[in-house]
Amino acid sequence: MSEHAKKVALVTGANRGIGFEIARQLGFKGYAVYACGRSESSLNQAVGMLTGEGHDVYPVVSDVTDPESIASIVKRLSGEGVKIDALVNNAAVLVDRNKGILDLTRSEVMETLETNAVAPLMVTQALSDLLNDGGRVVMVSSTSGSFCNGIDHWAPIYATSKTTLNAITRHLAPELFERKILVNAVHPGWVKTDMGGNGAERDVAKGAETPVWLATEVEETGKFWCDKSEIPW
Repeated sequence: MSEHAKKVALVTGANRGIGFEIARQLGFKGYAVYACGRSESSLNQAVGMLTGEGHDVYPVVSDVTDPESIASIVKRLSGEGVKIDALVNNAAVLVDRNKGILDLTRSEVMETLETNAVAPLMVTQALSDLLNDGGRVVMVSSTSGSFCNGIDHWAPIYATSKTTLNAITRHLAPELFERKILVNAVHPGWVKTDMGGNGAERDVAKGAETPVWLATEVEETGKFWCDKSEIPW
Protein backbone atom coordinates (compact mmCIF):
# COMPACT_ATOMS: atom_id res chain seq x y z
CA MET A 1 0.00 0.00 0.00
CA SER A 2 1.44 3.35 -0.99
CA GLU A 3 0.98 6.69 0.69
CA HIS A 4 -2.69 7.55 1.17
CA ALA A 5 -4.26 10.20 -1.03
CA LYS A 6 -6.65 11.07 1.79
CA LYS A 7 -5.77 12.34 5.26
CA VAL A 8 -4.59 9.75 7.78
CA ALA A 9 -5.39 9.32 11.48
CA LEU A 10 -4.02 6.89 14.04
CA VAL A 11 -6.22 6.06 17.04
CA THR A 12 -5.04 4.01 20.03
CA GLY A 13 -7.52 1.88 21.94
CA ALA A 14 -9.71 1.80 18.84
CA ASN A 15 -11.10 -1.71 19.25
CA ARG A 16 -14.03 -0.61 21.44
CA GLY A 17 -15.75 2.22 23.28
CA ILE A 18 -14.85 5.81 22.57
CA GLY A 19 -11.81 4.86 20.50
CA PHE A 20 -13.92 2.74 18.16
CA GLU A 21 -16.39 5.58 17.72
CA ILE A 22 -13.60 8.11 17.13
CA ALA A 23 -12.25 5.87 14.37
CA ARG A 24 -15.76 5.54 12.95
CA GLN A 25 -16.43 9.29 12.93
CA LEU A 26 -13.02 9.98 11.38
CA GLY A 27 -13.94 7.48 8.70
CA PHE A 28 -17.13 9.41 7.97
CA LYS A 29 -14.96 12.51 7.58
CA GLY A 30 -12.96 10.75 4.87
CA TYR A 31 -9.86 9.85 6.86
CA ALA A 32 -7.92 6.64 6.43
CA VAL A 33 -7.64 5.31 9.99
CA TYR A 34 -4.99 3.11 11.57
CA ALA A 35 -6.81 1.52 14.48
CA CYS A 36 -4.58 0.31 17.31
CA GLY A 37 -5.45 -2.24 19.98
CA ARG A 38 -3.88 -5.00 22.06
CA SER A 39 -6.37 -7.77 21.33
CA GLU A 40 -6.03 -9.04 17.77
CA SER A 41 -9.44 -10.73 17.76
CA SER A 42 -11.24 -7.71 19.21
CA LEU A 43 -9.42 -5.34 16.88
CA ASN A 44 -10.13 -7.40 13.78
CA GLN A 45 -13.80 -7.56 14.73
CA ALA A 46 -13.92 -3.78 15.18
CA VAL A 47 -12.12 -3.11 11.90
CA GLY A 48 -14.43 -5.56 10.15
CA MET A 49 -17.43 -3.57 11.35
CA LEU A 50 -15.90 -0.28 10.23
CA THR A 51 -14.82 -1.51 6.82
CA GLY A 52 -18.28 -3.01 6.44
CA GLU A 53 -19.63 0.54 6.72
CA GLY A 54 -17.28 1.57 3.91
CA HIS A 55 -14.54 3.16 6.01
CA ASP A 56 -10.85 2.96 5.13
CA VAL A 57 -9.53 1.37 8.35
CA TYR A 58 -6.42 -0.71 9.01
CA PRO A 59 -5.78 -2.82 12.12
CA VAL A 60 -2.55 -2.31 14.06
CA VAL A 61 -2.13 -4.88 16.82
CA SER A 62 -0.01 -3.09 19.40
CA ASP A 63 0.59 -2.51 23.09
CA VAL A 64 1.30 1.18 23.66
CA THR A 65 3.10 0.41 26.93
CA ASP A 66 5.69 -1.71 25.08
CA PRO A 67 8.54 0.24 23.41
CA GLU A 68 9.10 -2.54 20.86
CA SER A 69 5.42 -2.48 19.95
CA ILE A 70 5.53 1.28 19.47
CA ALA A 71 8.63 0.86 17.31
CA SER A 72 6.76 -1.67 15.18
CA ILE A 73 4.05 0.92 14.51
CA VAL A 74 6.67 3.39 13.32
CA LYS A 75 8.33 0.74 11.15
CA ARG A 76 5.04 -0.22 9.54
CA LEU A 77 3.94 3.32 8.75
CA SER A 78 7.39 4.27 7.49
CA GLY A 79 7.50 1.18 5.31
CA GLU A 80 4.14 2.05 3.80
CA GLY A 81 5.13 5.67 3.20
CA VAL A 82 2.39 6.90 5.51
CA LYS A 83 2.37 10.31 7.21
CA ILE A 84 -0.18 11.13 9.91
CA ASP A 85 -2.50 14.13 10.03
CA ALA A 86 -4.17 13.25 13.34
CA LEU A 87 -2.96 11.20 16.31
CA VAL A 88 -5.56 10.36 18.95
CA ASN A 89 -4.09 8.96 22.17
CA ASN A 90 -7.18 7.28 23.56
CA ALA A 91 -6.00 3.98 25.10
CA ALA A 92 -6.46 3.90 28.88
CA VAL A 93 -7.10 1.62 31.85
CA LEU A 94 -9.14 2.00 35.03
CA VAL A 95 -8.06 -0.44 37.74
CA ASP A 96 -8.89 1.48 40.94
CA ARG A 97 -12.60 2.19 40.55
CA ASN A 98 -13.45 1.29 44.17
CA LYS A 99 -10.11 1.84 45.91
CA GLY A 100 -8.66 4.55 48.08
CA ILE A 101 -5.13 5.76 47.42
CA LEU A 102 -3.78 3.98 50.50
CA ASP A 103 -5.10 0.67 49.19
CA LEU A 104 -3.39 0.73 45.80
CA THR A 105 -0.73 -1.80 44.92
CA ARG A 106 2.45 -0.78 43.16
CA SER A 107 1.42 -2.76 40.08
CA GLU A 108 -1.92 -0.91 39.89
CA VAL A 109 -0.16 2.44 40.19
CA MET A 110 2.47 1.64 37.59
CA GLU A 111 0.06 0.04 35.10
CA THR A 112 -2.24 3.07 35.26
CA LEU A 113 0.45 5.71 34.96
CA GLU A 114 2.26 3.82 32.21
CA THR A 115 -0.86 3.27 30.11
CA ASN A 116 -2.70 6.54 30.68
CA ALA A 117 0.17 9.05 30.81
CA VAL A 118 3.55 7.63 29.83
CA ALA A 119 2.30 5.75 26.76
CA PRO A 120 0.65 8.79 25.12
CA LEU A 121 3.92 10.67 25.50
CA MET A 122 6.01 7.80 24.14
CA VAL A 123 3.65 7.24 21.20
CA THR A 124 3.68 10.96 20.37
CA GLN A 125 7.47 11.07 20.60
CA ALA A 126 7.86 8.02 18.38
CA LEU A 127 5.41 9.24 15.75
CA SER A 128 6.43 12.90 15.81
CA ASP A 129 8.58 12.59 12.68
CA LEU A 130 5.66 10.95 10.88
CA LEU A 131 3.22 13.74 11.78
CA ASN A 132 2.54 16.10 8.92
CA ASP A 133 3.24 19.77 9.61
CA GLY A 134 -0.09 21.30 10.60
CA GLY A 135 -1.30 18.01 12.04
CA ARG A 136 -3.10 17.47 15.33
CA VAL A 137 -2.54 15.43 18.48
CA VAL A 138 -5.44 14.69 20.82
CA MET A 139 -5.04 13.42 24.38
CA VAL A 140 -8.22 11.81 25.71
CA SER A 141 -8.17 12.98 29.32
CA SER A 142 -10.75 13.51 32.07
CA THR A 143 -11.90 16.21 34.48
CA SER A 144 -11.21 13.67 37.22
CA GLY A 145 -7.63 14.91 36.89
CA SER A 146 -8.51 18.59 37.03
CA PHE A 147 -7.50 20.87 39.90
CA CYS A 148 -10.13 23.51 39.14
CA ASN A 149 -12.79 22.20 41.55
CA GLY A 150 -10.53 20.29 43.90
CA ILE A 151 -9.16 16.82 43.25
CA ASP A 152 -11.74 14.09 42.63
CA HIS A 153 -11.08 11.33 45.19
CA TRP A 154 -12.79 8.66 43.06
CA ALA A 155 -10.30 6.31 41.34
CA PRO A 156 -7.29 8.21 42.68
CA ILE A 157 -4.54 6.81 40.47
CA TYR A 158 -6.72 7.04 37.34
CA ALA A 159 -7.35 10.70 38.23
CA THR A 160 -3.64 11.26 38.88
CA SER A 161 -2.78 9.73 35.50
CA LYS A 162 -5.09 12.22 33.80
CA THR A 163 -3.56 15.13 35.74
CA THR A 164 -0.20 13.97 34.42
CA LEU A 165 -1.56 13.63 30.89
CA ASN A 166 -2.83 17.20 31.05
CA ALA A 167 0.62 18.40 32.09
CA ILE A 168 2.21 16.44 29.24
CA THR A 169 -0.21 18.12 26.85
CA ARG A 170 0.92 21.54 28.02
CA HIS A 171 4.58 20.62 27.59
CA LEU A 172 4.13 19.11 24.13
CA ALA A 173 2.05 21.94 22.69
CA PRO A 174 4.77 24.62 22.41
CA GLU A 175 7.40 22.19 21.14
CA LEU A 176 5.25 20.78 18.35
CA PHE A 177 3.81 24.18 17.46
CA GLU A 178 7.13 24.96 15.80
CA ARG A 179 5.73 22.72 13.04
CA LYS A 180 2.18 24.07 13.47
CA ILE A 181 1.13 20.76 15.05
CA LEU A 182 -1.70 21.36 17.53
CA VAL A 183 -1.85 19.40 20.80
CA ASN A 184 -4.96 19.43 22.97
CA ALA A 185 -6.55 17.44 25.79
CA VAL A 186 -10.23 16.55 25.96
CA HIS A 187 -12.74 15.43 28.55
CA PRO A 188 -15.23 13.31 26.55
CA GLY A 189 -17.77 13.26 29.37
CA TRP A 190 -19.15 10.31 31.30
CA VAL A 191 -19.77 7.89 28.45
CA LYS A 192 -21.59 4.54 28.29
CA THR A 193 -18.66 2.18 27.68
CA ASP A 194 -17.11 -0.79 29.46
CA MET A 195 -15.12 1.73 31.49
CA GLY A 196 -17.90 4.27 32.01
CA GLY A 197 -20.62 1.74 32.79
CA ASN A 198 -24.29 1.61 31.84
CA GLY A 199 -25.17 4.42 34.25
CA ALA A 200 -23.17 6.98 32.26
CA GLU A 201 -25.01 10.02 30.98
CA ARG A 202 -23.99 10.09 27.32
CA ASP A 203 -23.55 7.70 24.42
CA VAL A 204 -20.29 7.03 22.59
CA ALA A 205 -21.26 9.19 19.62
CA LYS A 206 -21.46 12.26 21.86
CA GLY A 207 -18.29 11.23 23.71
CA ALA A 208 -16.34 10.99 20.44
CA GLU A 209 -17.65 14.24 18.99
CA THR A 210 -15.18 16.67 20.57
CA PRO A 211 -12.10 14.43 20.19
CA VAL A 212 -12.89 14.16 16.47
CA TRP A 213 -13.39 17.91 16.24
CA LEU A 214 -10.00 18.45 17.87
CA ALA A 215 -8.42 15.95 15.47
CA THR A 216 -9.84 17.59 12.36
CA GLU A 217 -10.96 21.19 12.83
CA VAL A 218 -9.67 23.06 15.88
CA GLU A 219 -7.09 25.79 15.30
CA GLU A 220 -5.88 26.26 18.89
CA THR A 221 -3.28 24.39 20.91
CA GLY A 222 -2.32 23.55 24.48
CA LYS A 223 -5.88 23.68 25.82
CA PHE A 224 -8.36 21.44 27.66
CA TRP A 225 -11.78 20.94 26.07
CA CYS A 226 -15.24 19.51 26.68
CA ASP A 227 -18.16 19.73 24.27
CA LYS A 228 -16.08 21.97 21.96
CA SER A 229 -15.57 24.55 24.72
CA GLU A 230 -12.37 25.27 26.64
CA ILE A 231 -12.45 24.16 30.28
CA PRO A 232 -10.04 24.93 33.15
CA TRP A 233 -7.16 22.65 34.03
